[in-house]
Amino acid sequence: MPKVLREDDIVCVESGVYTVSGSNTNWVIVREGDSCTLIDTGYPGDRDAVLASLEAVGLSPRSVAAVLITHAHNDHIGAAEHLRTAYGVPVLMHADEVPHARRDFLDQVSVGQVLAQAWRPGVLPWAVHAVRAGGTAHVPVTEPRPFPAPGALDLPGGPVPVHTPGHTKGHCAYHLPRNGILVSGDALVTAHPTSRISGPQLLPDMFHTDRGRALGSLDALGGVDAGILLPGHGPVHLGSAEEAASTARERAAG
Repeated sequence: MPKVLREDDIVCVESGVYTVSGSNTNWVIVREGDSCTLIDTGYPGDRDAVLASLEAVGLSPRSVAAVLITHAHNDHIGAAEHLRTAYGVPVLMHADEVPHARRDFLDQVSVGQVLAQAWRPGVLPWAVHAVRAGGTAHVPVTEPRPFPAPGALDLPGGPVPVHTPGHTKGHCAYHLPRNGILVSGDALVTAHPTSRISGPQLLPDMFHTDRGRALGSLDALGGVDAGILLPGHGPVHLGSAEEAASTARERAAG
């Protein structure tokens, strides 16, 4: 089910940094001049919305210097292969996530796990929506690339990868130090259709490959010097990364 982009789906967070709401998932555009870094690409059904969001901020697919992937679940890599093959955009990620993006294996919540939790509020409507948006489609990235070197990437915004395993083995958040922004992917979110709370939190347990490592990765996120959090799911959070990670840790313990 293709996502139709609305004007209020695009939020200008800081000069040149935009977060975009897709089908229950977000992506981020980091613009510098006529070029940009695109962090994540929504579900397969979000492809037209991804392209429309670039146009809405005065860019085109050929303006994308690279796609950075937080992790290779379908709701984050949906348009990545299209951008790579149609426009020659490189798709970069942590080395541990490369085989996952190629679909050498699929490390994603299973239909059985979802059905086992279907009695919980929000799970069944979320699952139906996810399937319609392409959540079970086969959308590998044929030639994913690991980061070329440690540290800040030579891309618009100067993003710095922060390895945050647990949700997946190679999950990465991205720090935008020039803007004081942390793009946290699914390592730290602020809402989800299957969650009954709002604000900083871990996703429900069924979504994590290793919940213990996901909890541990909150320490890495909390150490980032950022005052704005752009999660993979949920609205923008204004407040320090340290405070957000602490809140999520307390909620997970409770």
